[in-house]
Amino acid sequence: MAQDFHDDELDVAAPPAAEEQGRPDDRIDDERHDEENVLKPEFVRAVQDALDDEDNARAYDLVEPLHPADIADLLELLERDERRELAAAITDLMSGDVIAELNDFVREDMMESLPPEAVATIAEQLDTDDAVQLIEDLEPEDQRAVLAELEPEDRAAIESALSYPEETAGRLMSREVVAVPEHLTVGDLIDFLRERPDLPNEFWEVFVVDATHHPVGTCQLSWILRTPRRIPLGDVMKRDQTLIPVTTDQEEVALMFQKYGLISAAVVDESGRLVGQMTVDDVVHIIQEEAGEDVLLLSGAGEGDINEPIREAYVSRVRWLVANLGTALVGSAIIAFFGAAIEQLVALAVLMPIVASIGGNAGTQTMAVTVRAIAMNQLTRSNTGRILWREMRVALLNGSTIAVLVGVATGLIFTPMLGGVIAAAMIVNIVIAGLAGVLVPVIFERLDQDPAVASSVFVTMITDSMGFFAFLGLAVALGLAG
Repeated sequence: MAQDFHDDELDVAAPPAAEEQGRPDDRIDDERHDEENVLKPEFVRAVQDALDDEDNARAYDLVEPLHPADIADLLELLERDERRELAAAITDLMSGDVIAELNDFVREDMMESLPPEAVATIAEQLDTDDAVQLIEDLEPEDQRAVLAELEPEDRAAIESALSYPEETAGRLMSREVVAVPEHLTVGDLIDFLRERPDLPNEFWEVFVVDATHHPVGTCQLSWILRTPRRIPLGDVMKRDQTLIPVTTDQEEVALMFQKYGLISAAVVDESGRLVGQMTVDDVVHIIQEEAGEDVLLLSGAGEGDINEPIREAYVSRVRWLVANLGTALVGSAIIAFFGAAIEQLVALAVLMPIVASIGGNAGTQTMAVTVRAIAMNQLTRSNTGRILWREMRVALLNGSTIAVLVGVATGLIFTPMLGGVIAAAMIVNIVIAGLAGVLVPVIFERLDQDPAVASSVFVTMITDSMGFFAFLGLAVALGLAG
């Protein structure tokens, strides 16, 4: 699915009709969108009423002016049965652009209701990367059935992409690229671009390759348009380029685009041959996905998608709640150990939640900063010690400030001695929280695990248990109780 002068491995999608590319002006429509460009509830209800009345013609008329992305939004807002009814009513509007914009769970549910030949027809309308995303969510037997319905060329490209691990450049890349040999002149290239109707619909740069199809440079379209026709490509192209191996994780791809200010970049296989490209629109989706994923993993909410099936949502969330229950027992065991002291001085029971709560919040703050730093490659093996020392100093300053406030208040309400105990315990717990907030995510990362997966569970366990132990232990050691 790419096109060049001497290689047929990459394909080029035919340009869609102008009316299929959407009308941006329709997105700003007072009758359908609110001031935030979100579909109005009144409009959604009008579509639902049309479906309830089995008036498919009215439903079609309401939906037809919408941009493909808005049609996808509308489908996601409907119930499952309504979604399928609407899809049946607007069959010719269900283009590949609409399917590509759908939420993963919604798309998977809708594809399961369609026969393999219908899914294959939709896949052939999509760019390779979007087609792969459509097919990879299907069950293995459904995948085989859909692939069997595709044209041999499309099937080979999709099977090649599916052979790479998920969330890697090889799986996500687009094979629609323009690649030309170095010996051309600018005029030759312009003529080639004008004469080939099967080139990609949108591209920002042309990749220059050698005889073995290895990338040797790139030419931005702006350079081509502003350079005299007689100039060789070798004199105008940029030889220093960022090459992305097919096995690169999507998060690393996003960091490369951010670091080097890329719009597109060549993807190469194990032998260094050009096999596709990543573009900035792909990276925007990656950044959004990774950011949301990290937040949800920190909370143990699994996929965290409102369209996720209830059973899957239950399974993904309950396991972390069970794990949290187990870690909570550690704190309970410490409290039980000091049960006699608490019975003698009820004030200890009143103040314990304050110590645990502040420590937990401090640990969460540090953990969030650490997870982000790891994700952005700001925290590596070379600077872990420096970051740890920095967070210890921040924790000490925070602990001292909170200790003064809570210690003075406790001393005025109860006794000065108890105020000193809780102040000392607060400093100890916040410093430990800072230490745990850095070390727990780092340890997960060193074990090749996602540092956001369960860091919050372990950090909370550490701050709660150490907070209780420090506060109650100091109270007993100083003879306040026990």
